[in-house]
Amino acid sequence: MSLKVLLPQLWIAGMVLQALLAIVLLAKKTWKNFPVFTIYSIFGLMMGLSLYSLRFSKLAYNQVYWFTEVLGLLLGFGIFYEIFRTLLNSYPALRTLARSIFQWSALGLMLLGCIVFYSQSSGDHNPLMSTMLVVEEATRTIEVGLLVFLFLFASAFGLHWRQYLFGVALGFGIFISVELVAVSMRLHFGHTAEVAVNFARIIAFNLSLLTWLGYLLIPESTARNTDLPKLAQLEQWNHALTELIHQ
Repeated sequence: MSLKVLLPQLWIAGMVLQALLAIVLLAKKTWKNFPVFTIYSIFGLMMGLSLYSLRFSKLAYNQVYWFTEVLGLLLGFGIFYEIFRTLLNSYPALRTLARSIFQWSALGLMLLGCIVFYSQSSGDHNPLMSTMLVVEEATRTIEVGLLVFLFLFASAFGLHWRQYLFGVALGFGIFISVELVAVSMRLHFGHTAEVAVNFARIIAFNLSLLTWLGYLLIPESTARNTDLPKLAQLEQWNHALTELIHQ
């Protein structure tokens, strides 16, 4: 079976998974803690249905597609904020420290994104397509960098990930990492790589959907006894930072 034949089937499977994810998010009231992620999921489903219905109309499809991509990129940064806020919700002093480091890291990554944007050449002959792909590559570079920072910060301080929170971060990490590679390939190889790139992107997104569904549906595990010393140490660090900040 060729990739072109397989793509529509994977697309439909992805929309089914998106519908299930939206139902789970609403049924479990996860939207209260992750409103942006919920909007991202429902928006993705609606846009997926719209794009599928417009797949034979190239002009309308392209217009809706790029609108979806731009809004999806913006919502992605909102998801990062939600993960960051939820992860450090119980530790205000650590949150202040992390916010400062996060802002400087984001600034550095934005500069890197600008370098990627201005230094990148495209194998696509369509100027608009080339520009959008370069913008997406630069944005995905920033997102991957921010996610790496988040995992490193959490690991350095031994932060306890809630199960569903880790699932959201992991699923999003899978998607944006493959997206970055796929967009880079599309820029380098041009239109000839379009089918393979689309296949990789759909597979990655479907894997992300399965990851999100899995972590949301599996019952939340309670903290183990071995985690208690780490939590106590976190409280001490948070208290020490609070005193330092208010000196």
